[in-house]
Amino acid sequence: QVQLVESGGGLVQPGGSLRLSCVATGELAGLLKLDWYRQAPGKQRELVAQSTPTDGTYYLDSVRGRFFFSSDSLLNSVLLQMNNLNPEDTAVYYCHGRLLVAGTPVSYWGKGTQVTVSA
Repeated sequence: QVQLVESGGGLVQPGGSLRLSCVATGELAGLLKLDWYRQAPGKQRELVAQSTPTDGTYYLDSVRGRFFFSSDSLLNSVLLQMNNLNPEDTAVYYCHGRLLVAGTPVSYWGKGTQVTVSA
């Protein structure tokens, strides 16, 4: 059993900052990566940021230079520092984990944390 718990969302004015945190607990022996997705109303879920040893750190084009991904492998956690937020960043942000379970990659999702950017 794997649990992903996000925190740090909220309401912020345009230009403001938030820091999201995700902590993974449970059977994590096969953990491959943790990353961040978001889903705005009426839109598909999209990958916001991830980091892998082979491919480095990826950012969605619209957040590059404003969002910063970091991870702590010892604590099985990831952070997403979000700066200079704008209304287009309003979405539910999800932590996603990819684990090998009996040799098969399996995805796990947190429940999400709401980020609302509004004046």
